[in-house]
Amino acid sequence: MAREAYKKYPEEQLIGFFRGSRPELIIRDPELAKRILTSDFNSFHRRGIVDSSTMEPLQKQQVAADDDLWRQLRFRMTPAFSSGKLKAMFPLIVERAEILQARLKQISGSKLPADARDLMARFTNDIIGSAGFGVISDSLNNNEDAMRKLGLKIFTINFTRVVNQTLKTLSPTLFGHLKILGHVEKDVVDMVRTVMQQRNYEPSGRHDFIDILLECKKKGAMIGDSIVEMNADGTPKKVSIEMDETIMAAQSFLFFAAGFETSSSVSSYTLHELAYNTQVQEKVQEEIDKVLAKYDNKLCYDAISEMTYLRWCLNEAMRMFPSVGILRRQSVHAYTFPGTKVTIDGGVTVIIPLEAYQNDPKIFPEPREFRPERFDLEVMTREQKLAYLPFGGGPRACIGERLGVMQSMAGLAAVLAQYSVRPAGGPRHPTSSPFSGAVNFIKGGLPLIFEKRN
Repeated sequence: MAREAYKKYPEEQLIGFFRGSRPELIIRDPELAKRILTSDFNSFHRRGIVDSSTMEPLQKQQVAADDDLWRQLRFRMTPAFSSGKLKAMFPLIVERAEILQARLKQISGSKLPADARDLMARFTNDIIGSAGFGVISDSLNNNEDAMRKLGLKIFTINFTRVVNQTLKTLSPTLFGHLKILGHVEKDVVDMVRTVMQQRNYEPSGRHDFIDILLECKKKGAMIGDSIVEMNADGTPKKVSIEMDETIMAAQSFLFFAAGFETSSSVSSYTLHELAYNTQVQEKVQEEIDKVLAKYDNKLCYDAISEMTYLRWCLNEAMRMFPSVGILRRQSVHAYTFPGTKVTIDGGVTVIIPLEAYQNDPKIFPEPREFRPERFDLEVMTREQKLAYLPFGGGPRACIGERLGVMQSMAGLAAVLAQYSVRPAGGPRHPTSSPFSGAVNFIKGGLPLIFEKRN
């Protein structure tokens, strides 16, 4: 809807529409979008995804939470995604990358097409199992793997989910009274509780996400200034939120859900474009060979950090097919858009259509052409930098951006170091599945042929 409205009204900065009976606003101007995400963030710090009165336990995480819960979680969790933490976690990713290479040896030997989307989803699923929960998952070789089933369950659209979402949209109050639980809530909570109990609620030294959460819990309650409640003298009140088991399970659910479909879609789509752009593929393979030669031909954190052209390829894939098609924010109070006569009330949702921005030929010429060189910072225009938002922007940008990029690049480097990819008859320009929700995933598969390199 946002993409269609963006194309239909090319001269407008703002486009209003109704979702049911609620007015919403599409921000067609990337300059205004930047103000909303950054300089005017205090007027739009809410996402407005879930009303606090209807919030289910697994929604107490950074994407869905608003106000003080979001802010305190952000402060507490940000150090967990530092370079040092990610570097310590990287050996767990390398283990899964080596299994991916072994699986590709079997696939290439058959000389038959393989679904790159399914392959990279399994690889990502195994990383999340190992680096996230300390669970030894092998969905690359086992269709009955428990973590694989959980990943599929999270993103499967069924009748119950449709009814739940419809109720939440049309009657949040009724939904809150019914207390309908999420369809994967018990599975995730039970898994997190079991792993923590096995570790006696102490970090194990694996440097995985559960260890990170346990370290956060040891710091005690999350205490800070409120962003919504003020004292009589105008100073912010102090808030204290306990890092309890429910909140820890919610962060684990986000780690799984946000990392699974996003990373697998973008890495498989990158392979898809490289299959159709052989010169680009050869160039990125030359870079991978050169960098790995410096590190005894082994993947490591520092090697991935040096693969600039591979990062450009990933960026270009995320430009063409972003994992999240829109960003949403909700006005905290009445707000007038600078340079316009438009004022909105508090509680109005604004939509930033980043997929439309990133595929607008006026911003990115010939947007269907796969050109990694666009992301050379010396040639990117200011408007392109404003419009490129695959991880969002401002204080509510994706906290796991570096982890997502790291695991995607590790998977791509593992594949391209030993194999080349060729088209296998699938659609040249894949489309979004109509069942996409918060995450924009590809309709059908991405069949490719994997050939062993000399």
